[in-house]
Amino acid sequence: MPSIVEGQERRTPSETLPETVAAAPAASEKTENGRRRKRALRMTAVVVPLLVIAVAVYYLFAVRPYETTDDAFIDGHAIQISPKVAGYVVALPIKDNQRVKKGDLLVQIDPRDYEVRLESARANLAAVESRLAQSKSQLTVAEAEAAQDHASVGAAEAEAKRAQTDLERYQSVESRAISQQQLDAAIATAQSNAAALEVARKKADASDAQVGLAKSQIATAEADVRQAEAAVHQAELDLSYTNITAPENGWVTHRTVEFGQYAQIGQGLLAIVAEREWVTANFKETQLSHMKPGQPVWITIDAFPAKKFKGRVDSIQAGTGAQFSLLPPENAVGNYVKVVQRVPVKIVFDEDIDPNAPLPLGASVVPKVKVR
Repeated sequence: MPSIVEGQERRTPSETLPETVAAAPAASEKTENGRRRKRALRMTAVVVPLLVIAVAVYYLFAVRPYETTDDAFIDGHAIQISPKVAGYVVALPIKDNQRVKKGDLLVQIDPRDYEVRLESARANLAAVESRLAQSKSQLTVAEAEAAQDHASVGAAEAEAKRAQTDLERYQSVESRAISQQQLDAAIATAQSNAAALEVARKKADASDAQVGLAKSQIATAEADVRQAEAAVHQAELDLSYTNITAPENGWVTHRTVEFGQYAQIGQGLLAIVAEREWVTANFKETQLSHMKPGQPVWITIDAFPAKKFKGRVDSIQAGTGAQFSLLPPENAVGNYVKVVQRVPVKIVFDEDIDPNAPLPLGASVVPKVKVR
């Protein structure tokens, strides 16, 4: 009989076999889990450094060399169109958002009143030109009369001199050589010729004065002509101002004028958005350390997200946006809090924008400036 040890139960080989078979899968499972952990650790040791390297490379080549901001907008020239003369609108050949070229007719004001004023100014010019011609003719006559009077003075001087010489000759001889009657006649002739000379001189002076008057009348008439010419030129300008044309190539925007409306001088009728547009990007002051004009820029416009535009930095404003605002901040107070300021940067496009698809002013833009 088999012996029985105290506290132990003797088992046969058939009874111990299931426990051995059950222990074998557990050991293999532990071995497989260990291998998995080792593989995971090896993969982690390889992948994590690669990820760190990839992030570092991305930062060095895709983030660090660039400065970007979402505080940027399309900017451009919006030219306000206003009339220089008042009147009723008789022609309005444009529509809202229409593209126009420089010189195209935008608005026409009734020109009839200004045509009448131009004719009146021209008639006045003709009248003053006629007066100028008359004054010149009078000057010619006055100069001829003055020349004649001066010639008469010469003749009178010769007669007076001859008479005075005769008188002196008579007075130098003895009284027995000539009669008293001859002496008296010589004295009378000398006095008469002297009086005639004085009259001729005064008449010559009067003729000279008449010449001066004629010259002054010519000067006045010439001034009147210049004034009348200026009036004609002004009337021509006023007439030309009745046709309001486009000052630049662009698009009609914010049209408020209507056909038949009475337009006042200086009244806003519409605006022309010029084709030349750019980007105004408000960068933080800490982003300007390496930024300078000429650096390339890649521009993404929210309205056209699938397309990137190429541009360049044109200039950097010499002052923050807050400094040129309507109410600049007053920092000379005790409760000052430092705020990062933004500086406007002008970015121009290097490529032509599609003229049939204008960029609306104020559209949001995200510029990416390569600063390194």
